[in-house]
Formats: sequence, C-alpha cells, structure tokens
Amino acid sequence: MMKYFFPIICLVFFNMANAQTAEDSVKASVAQLFTALKNADSAMFVESFSDSAILQTIVNTNAHQTEIRNDKVNDVAEAVSKLHKNDADERIRFEIVKIDGPLAIVWAPYKLYFKGKFSHCGVDSFQLICINGKWKIHYLIDTRRKNNCE
Repeated sequence: MMKYFFPIICLVFFNMANAQTAEDSVKASVAQLFTALKNADSAMFVESFSDSAILQTIVNTNAHQTEIRNDKVNDVAEAVSKLHKNDADERIRFEIVKIDGPLAIVWAPYKLYFKGKFSHCGVDSFQLICINGKWKIHYLIDTRRKNNCE
C-alpha cells in the first residue's frame, strides 16, 4: 500500500505546484502586453485587449491642468509596430490584483525606458475581463511623470 501512496502524493503536490491561479493568469495577460511592447509585436499587443477596450492617459498640461487623453488600441499598435525590438521597456510592479469572477483589477506602478534611457514613470490601472477563459485588458488608464519615481 505504501509503495502506491508515495507516487500519488508526489503527483498531487506536483499538480498543485504547477496549477496556475486566477491571479497568475491575470498577471500573465498584463505581462503579455509589456512583452509585446518590448518585442515591438503589434499583433501580440492587440491580442492583449478586448474588442472594445478603452485606453486613456492622465496628463498635466503646460497650464498645469489635468487632461485625459484617449487612444485607440489599433493606433497604439501601429506605433508599436514602428519600434525596434527593445526600444520600449516598461517595467511594472504588481502592487494590487483583485478578482471577482470574470472581472479583475490591477494596480501596477511602472518605469518606462526608451532605447535604454529612463523616460517616465507612473501607475497603470487595468480592468480585465475573462472572455472564453482568457483574461483581456478592457480598460487601461495611466499616469505619467518624470520625478518621484522611487
């Protein structure tokens, strides 16, 4: 009996160790976006988003006013396609991940490097939805600044 028990226990623990949690899946979907950016892969970039995704950036104007700029996934993907591999390197830190069924949120401070030089930092705020078992970014809004980037 004991000779069968040990292999079964090993198999159970192996499967538990390799099982991907919902949080891991959400993080992988967000990470795919930044892999696409770093590799200048516009197809992978588009694949990261839902069909009706919204992209926004909060900016401070020269007149010290806060504005929200809207982008379209395909427009940003076109810009990504014009980059060279490793031109854009956005390094994020997953600070908060929350999931409720098919809805997830991610709060991720980041630093963006362009051609190896620091460009700016801020926070990416994502809302993802699970469509047919795959997490897609549905809403992305970010802040951008050049200082206080610790």
